[in-house]
Amino acid sequence: MSTLSLRLPNSLHDRVRKLAEAEGVSINQFISTAVAEKMSALMTSEYLAERAERGDRLLFEEALARIPDTPAQKGDVL
Repeated sequence: MSTLSLRLPNSLHDRVRKLAEAEGVSINQFISTAVAEKMSALMTSEYLAERAERGDRLLFEEALARIPDTPAQKGDVL
């Protein structure tokens, strides 16, 4: 594990401290979790962008065309 020196404005530090207390965790754990959540969001965006690049619109439309044109089942409507 590594140590990181972090400068926060007093107002942000106070809010983080209160939120960490409300969650029953340390400020370190709160900030570690926040960083992990942000990384996950960014990595998900990258993953979806990579998947989108591999997509093929024509193949997608061909797959949609194979779906039978039947009415929705009872309860399966918007």
